[in-house]
Amino acid sequence: MLNNAYGAGGTVRTVVNQANALCAHHDVEIASVYRTRQVPVFTMDERVRLVPLTDLRDDGSRRSDPPGTNSRFWRKTRRFRNRLPHRYDYRYRRWDPVVDAAIVRYFRAERDGVLITTRPALNLLSAWFAPRRLVRIAQDHMNFNAYAPKMQHAIRKAYPRLDGVTVLTQKDLASYREALSGSKVRLECIPNGIPPRESPSSSPEAKRVIAAGRFVRQKGFDMLVEAWAGVHQRHPDWRLALFGNGPLRDAVAARVAELGLSGSIAMPGITKKLDEELSASSFYVLSSRSEGLPMVLLEAMTTGLPAVSFDCPTGPADIIEDGVNGLLVPPADVAALTSAVCELIEDPERLRAMGAAAVKSSERFTMPAIAETWEKFLQELAKR
Repeated sequence: MLNNAYGAGGTVRTVVNQANALCAHHDVEIASVYRTRQVPVFTMDERVRLVPLTDLRDDGSRRSDPPGTNSRFWRKTRRFRNRLPHRYDYRYRRWDPVVDAAIVRYFRAERDGVLITTRPALNLLSAWFAPRRLVRIAQDHMNFNAYAPKMQHAIRKAYPRLDGVTVLTQKDLASYREALSGSKVRLECIPNGIPPRESPSSSPEAKRVIAAGRFVRQKGFDMLVEAWAGVHQRHPDWRLALFGNGPLRDAVAARVAELGLSGSIAMPGITKKLDEELSASSFYVLSSRSEGLPMVLLEAMTTGLPAVSFDCPTGPADIIEDGVNGLLVPPADVAALTSAVCELIEDPERLRAMGAAAVKSSERFTMPAIAETWEKFLQELAKR
């Protein structure tokens, strides 16, 4: 179950990859709480069923409403704080009885099988309201220590009711083992998986750096723009392509214009051809304040792009071997990010060597290997 299977985020991409890999041997259905468009961004195998639980945007308005308007009576309830256990997840902090009821009805309608939920709110609802006849698995696509204390408390209280919890990194696995110490819930580290590519290719000579993600504070695009101002001074012939959309996009665009970088930074919005955009770039840059295991970083390295990244608490260091397939810099250190980007620009031979190393190191994250891990985990929980 996803918050919005029709969007373009890393969690959605991960779940679609997982579903496409598992549908060869299992009956797979993706439930989407919200629906922001007619057709999903990512291509699903024809054997995977996509079931929208509502026809609402995630702000509670109908898709038929013009943006910024709302003709739905029940959205008025969002004036009030949600009192259910999942209220500490920012996307569900306001009460919407229609949405909450749709989620619980979906849980209760399932007679058997495995229920996998993919964000804290859905995980908490599954723990408290999904029937025990289902194998209930919570996925954490962020990391335990990134959550506020009240959310951590809710997780400690609810997750022991589940059958399994999967996390993306060994560091986060240790955090969950400590948080859920004494419970019988099965914990497992299963990284994100990416479809294998037949012929990885990047363009070191393109003089183009790429980044992609949702325009929210977590992704740190505000810091990336500040860092690029320094890069532009030293290398005005290089360009940054910044793909994605989100609530902070206008603010980032305004800062780009204020710094006089409109000719140096392109913001094309969401792309359905990220593979092609990666292949047309020289390397990737990740400026996140926090991460789980960044899917787009895995895709970039599979394409043959080395990466420059903030070494945020979990994620990048599980993928990037500093100085081998990319560069890690201290978290939120804008000056260090500028220096690292310039370092790769100024050393083309090293850039090419790191690109080759990136392809090799990404092999352990290919979907066939990850799908096999999922198969073993599901079989174990089914026996229990």
